[in-house]
Amino acid sequence: MKKQVLNIPYDRLDPDTLRTLIEEFVTRDGTDYGEIEVPLERKVEQVYKELKSGRALILFDTEDQTCHIFAKDDPVLKGVLEKD
Repeated sequence: MKKQVLNIPYDRLDPDTLRTLIEEFVTRDGTDYGEIEVPLERKVEQVYKELKSGRALILFDTEDQTCHIFAKDDPVLKGVLEKD
C-alpha cells in the first residue's frame, strides 16, 4: 500500500480528541518556546488559533498511523501535500 498523508480538518475531530492531540504536540520533547516558560493552557490556545486560522495543519500518516501538527509553511511539507 502506498504511503499517504491526509490533511485532517481540526473541526472534524471530537473536541476532547483535538485537545489531547494538541497537548501531546506541545509537551513533546524538543518543543521549544524560547527562554520564557509558557503555561500549558496558553500553548494549547496558541496551537488551536494556528489551526483555526489555517496556519497549521493536522496530518495523518496512513503508513505509520500517526498524527502530527505542522505549520502550513513548514519546509518538510514541500511536495507532501498537493497544492490547492
